[in-house]
Amino acid sequence: MASGQRPAAFFDVDGTLLTVQSGTLYLGYLRRHGLMDLSDLVRIYWSFLTYRLGMLNVKGLAEVSSRWLAGQLESDVAEHCRRWYETEVAGYFSEAMLAKVAEHQSAGHVVALLTGGTRYLNDWIAADLGIEHLLASRLEVVEGRFTGQPVGPLCYGRGKIAHAEAFAEDQGIDFAESWFYSDSITDMPMLERVGRPVAVNPDPRLRLEAKRRNWPLLAAGSRTHIRRNAA
Repeated sequence: MASGQRPAAFFDVDGTLLTVQSGTLYLGYLRRHGLMDLSDLVRIYWSFLTYRLGMLNVKGLAEVSSRWLAGQLESDVAEHCRRWYETEVAGYFSEAMLAKVAEHQSAGHVVALLTGGTRYLNDWIAADLGIEHLLASRLEVVEGRFTGQPVGPLCYGRGKIAHAEAFAEDQGIDFAESWFYSDSITDMPMLERVGRPVAVNPDPRLRLEAKRRNWPLLAAGSRTHIRRNAA
């Protein structure tokens, strides 16, 4: 390890710390509580389909997915995300990954969430797990209201490296001695960037790559509920 540098453990969230994809839960929550128009919901689902078919890039997907927020108060969205987290998301933590977070914290490693999601959910996750650092995608806010535009670079794919490298420079992190836990092939750039990549409940393509490279494979195991720490 380079002199003065420290190891870090970076954790993806959806499908890794959580046993579900939070975006799917969120869309369902918004519709059930009348917080999203049906037309916006259809538009977002269509954008996901065209993305999966290779007809839309991730930047386009982020722009479509964020557009429905235009004009909404940031404080209102933050509040309903808090309620959503407490009533739904907090019941989907992976027991095995919570143990890994605690293991790294006990070892004195720098622990950070590295997620394509935004802080409006992930602030709560970080707080409840005692994780000080959150690296996430950002949404533009002007005078307290969302513009409906993401602020780049997105914390997705190679964009995760940009976020992690800026963080590492600020915190004195040694990537060669650091971990990244992820379930998705889209995180290959960051998995290759660290010296200790770990595939967690990997998708089929990541499982093949992890086996080929002799990377550790972890099962997320059963899910558990975590109660929010009192403020």
